Amino acid sequence: MLNRKSILLLSLFCWYCQLHAQNVAKNTIGIEMANIPSGKFYMGANDTRYGADESPVHKVVIGNPFKMSVTEITNIQYEQFDPAHKKMRGKGGFSIEDNEAVVHVSWHDAVAFCKWLSQKDGKTYRLPTEAEWEYACRANAYSNLNIGDKLPANMQKNQDVPEKILAVSLKVKNGKPNEFGLYDMHGNIEEWCMDWYGPYQAHEQTDPAGYKEGSYRVVRGGSHNTFVANVRSANRSALMPEDRNYLTGFRIVEVTSALPIATQIDNNLPLNQQKVKQEAFNWPKPINKPFFAEPIVYVKNPSCNQTQLYSHNHCPAITWLKNGDLLAIWFSTESEFGTEMSIWASRLRAGNKDWDEASPFYKVPDRNMTGSSLFYDKDSGTLFHINGVSAAGWWKNMMVTMRTSTDNGTTWSKETIIAPEHTMRHQVIAGMFKTNEGWLVQPCDAGPGGADGSAILVSKDSGKTWADPAISIDTPKFVAGNMGGTIAGIHAGVVQLKNGDLMAFGRANDIANGEGIKRMPMSISKDGGKTWAYSASAFSPISGGQRLVLRRLNEGAILLVSFTHHPLRVTKDKAGMEINGKKVYGIYAAVSFDEGKTWPVKKLISDGRERYMDGGAWTGAFVMDETNAEPRGYFAATQTPDNMIHLISSKNHYRFNLEWLKEK
Repeated sequence: MLNRKSILLLSLFCWYCQLHAQNVAKNTIGIEMANIPSGKFYMGANDTRYGADESPVHKVVIGNPFKMSVTEITNIQYEQFDPAHKKMRGKGGFSIEDNEAVVHVSWHDAVAFCKWLSQKDGKTYRLPTEAEWEYACRANAYSNLNIGDKLPANMQKNQDVPEKILAVSLKVKNGKPNEFGLYDMHGNIEEWCMDWYGPYQAHEQTDPAGYKEGSYRVVRGGSHNTFVANVRSANRSALMPEDRNYLTGFRIVEVTSALPIATQIDNNLPLNQQKVKQEAFNWPKPINKPFFAEPIVYVKNPSCNQTQLYSHNHCPAITWLKNGDLLAIWFSTESEFGTEMSIWASRLRAGNKDWDEASPFYKVPDRNMTGSSLFYDKDSGTLFHINGVSAAGWWKNMMVTMRTSTDNGTTWSKETIIAPEHTMRHQVIAGMFKTNEGWLVQPCDAGPGGADGSAILVSKDSGKTWADPAISIDTPKFVAGNMGGTIAGIHAGVVQLKNGDLMAFGRANDIANGEGIKRMPMSISKDGGKTWAYSASAFSPISGGQRLVLRRLNEGAILLVSFTHHPLRVTKDKAGMEINGKKVYGIYAAVSFDEGKTWPVKKLISDGRERYMDGGAWTGAFVMDETNAEPRGYFAATQTPDNMIHLISSKNHYRFNLEWLKEK
């Protein structure tokens, strides 16, 4: 027999069920739709810890009531529209069961589903606008989450250590619904919205619908395998509308009114795209005597930040342009695992002594952007920009995008996805080059670990299509003594030899020489990068915070820029390198005139003058003098038509020529 307390609880439960039944109804394919009333709310957040794109907070009026699906669209619901999607169930270990949220759907897929369902039901279904989504999510709450400031443990799905991607259940109806009866508005999966992504406007708005055009569509709600901060009500993210990944699905709304009118975005060009000269530069004749210029800083904080330049500026790329400019890019972030990471740029304009201030270059909102590459193809007059884009906050799950410019970087093509899978072997490395056959080769790290080696993407049709030549190899990882599909060492530099082979050097995966001494690994491929053979090189290994350069010079020789040792990982008496009878420390250049067989030229990258310098990023302060050069840093290089070598670290720009390297 029930006691009074049990009767009261049962009555409350029945009351809640009746209320829920009044507010929720199923459509023809079993999607529960909740009634969302019209109203007003304050959209966004002013907490600068989470990024400037959430502010300013502004008043929004939702003028008409609508219905929203109680949960994200599930596999069983989506597959009534697209039965072929069933083969995607379980990809990567995610979304296996009928009642799990569907993932691996693009924005276009979600829109097509809404169109199909609208025709089927005779109603108007679409994706929610970003404003509708946040309004429905908050349900009158202004805390970080609509259920308070903390995400309950039973709703968390690997939110603490998302760099270790774990397969989790995406079953819908986790925890309690919000006041509007909606489940899973915080986490589970990200959800596509209707809008193009763009900055907020400060004035009061009624039924805003984003912008008329853009590059990325808004996604909301955060997901599994991302930090808790990403699942807040105000958090904004975005993706290319073609992107399909394991984090993203959608929910739908049913409306009786027309889609609100979008506004025109104000496209203010960043400094690196302003006032760019288009006249071809008349390059001077090469200097036939040694030349070394005073190092200068190329990463310069902007005097007026329109977007945050963070403290960790790293992973650069550089190229020359037909107008005589140099263009350098790098990532700027607080954490290398962070979704705040963005790509910045600066120009050294022809005839100028100093680099421009830094300005934004490329950013997919709320995504980790690890790895960039620039290459100017003088044959076609095309400037290529290649970049990694994560699904979440770590470089383990990158896809690869490409943009091109034919006007010295003044304007860029719409980016395309050249490697769509968010997976390993896609962390882009500076050092793209063109082979004798006219193929484009883009090095990438093969994995997120320090010993995962490197890979390449190859395009045989001027960048239209790209492929990993070793993707079908059964054992792609580096194994000493074996042939494999992976270059030994991460952050590899790659060149083509005159006989058509590829040669690469990398960091880690060190190989002992005949005397049992660990050396930097050298990898050779005779089949276009499908397989690689490994051997010990003549050079010392490098380690954390160090990235080498390997490239062919205009004069025909091969240039290697590397480090004598790692200053924090070996004892002083075993560090350094002897050059011309003198022990030296830091970054040096080596030159081979016989396709990598011997390296008769070795020189410390220093003119011998004593300077106090800052290397930025992991390097920090150091003294450059006769026996010491920059001890760490991620380096990249280009060589202009006047044969000047331009070498950049995480902060500094060095200029010298081959004659200087050969000088004793």
